[in-house]
Amino acid sequence: MTEQVTTGTDVNRMRELNALSIVRALRGNPPSTVTELATRTGLSRPGTDVIVQGLVADGWLTVVEPDGSSIVGRPARRYRFNAGTGHVVGVDVGAHKVLAMLADLDGTVAATSRLPVDPGADPAARLAVVDAAVDECMAAAGLRPEDIWAITVGVTGPVDASGRTALFTPLPGWATVDPADHLAGRFSCPVQVENDCKLAALAERWQGAARDADDIVYLLAGMRLGAGLIIDGTLRRGYGGAAGEIGALRAVRWLTAPSHLQSCPSLPPGIDTDDAAAWVFNAARAGDKTARTAVRRFTRDLAVGAAALVLALDPQVVVLGGGFSRSADLILDQLARELARTCLRVPELRASTLGAESVALGALRLALDEVDARLFEAGLPAPAAPRA
Repeated sequence: MTEQVTTGTDVNRMRELNALSIVRALRGNPPSTVTELATRTGLSRPGTDVIVQGLVADGWLTVVEPDGSSIVGRPARRYRFNAGTGHVVGVDVGAHKVLAMLADLDGTVAATSRLPVDPGADPAARLAVVDAAVDECMAAAGLRPEDIWAITVGVTGPVDASGRTALFTPLPGWATVDPADHLAGRFSCPVQVENDCKLAALAERWQGAARDADDIVYLLAGMRLGAGLIIDGTLRRGYGGAAGEIGALRAVRWLTAPSHLQSCPSLPPGIDTDDAAAWVFNAARAGDKTARTAVRRFTRDLAVGAAALVLALDPQVVVLGGGFSRSADLILDQLARELARTCLRVPELRASTLGAESVALGALRLALDEVDARLFEAGLPAPAAPRA
């Protein structure tokens, strides 16, 4: 019989995996004792205790001291995951603004920066606003570039494998821009770029209106219409990043749907294009007949693309997001009636609960997924925590 030899590398790897299992057991859960962690991970209590002390020394865990409420015996120490060990950044690059958010490893937002940008700004000017927004977040949180573990940038238009919006984007000159390469000049962490509708869908499943669903169609409803798809709990990008871009089919009428609101006959003279839709929704709510007609025509066109997606994917939930989700009281009931005319089954329709922050929050979620993949799925060694 040949005796199996365990090498030092194997032992180190086993310790690393055991440490990661303890971090995973604590992350997102209440503080736990060594005994509870040993039970949860299947490790021995003495072995768990040794690993926990090492994780505390490295900054991965913090000690939760007893609060003194116990009157019988000495209460056991509890430990919690130190979410401040690392941070991630999510950025929403829009036509009129750049919204950046910085969060710890539990997804708790520590800083937010929203800066205006000229819709006609060239790529260099828009990237400068991105830099300024990210810098404001880091300054507010007292962090440096090396403290950021992952960044995700949300942009308008289909994103290909290179991180560019080569197929289509309304941002001037943006098809030539490589946001990941730009940020890589300042940050050593992974930088991802993703479509804004897809990120908003992720956010709604993470913290928004679709937390109980695995099959979701997210409808971005605003002066631009788009969709994000989550099927079997997985964000669907498609081969070239264009999944959900059903509005490119002119017969769907998504390209022209907002014009019903912009051309409403009762609009006051001189009203700005960006304010027209809000005025029409308010007027419809107050009973204006022409405004109600404009909203009905818009919703009818929105329903054409929504029905195609529902018939193709049979989602559990359709989430109405984007700026027009604030007027869901005027849209959802009619949208349900329109879908009932053409769909075999009408999914539950819900309004977004995240509003204008949905894309940036989805970017945070994707950045956290990147961190998780490196720490847990790929099984890479956990880096030393930069600070407690």
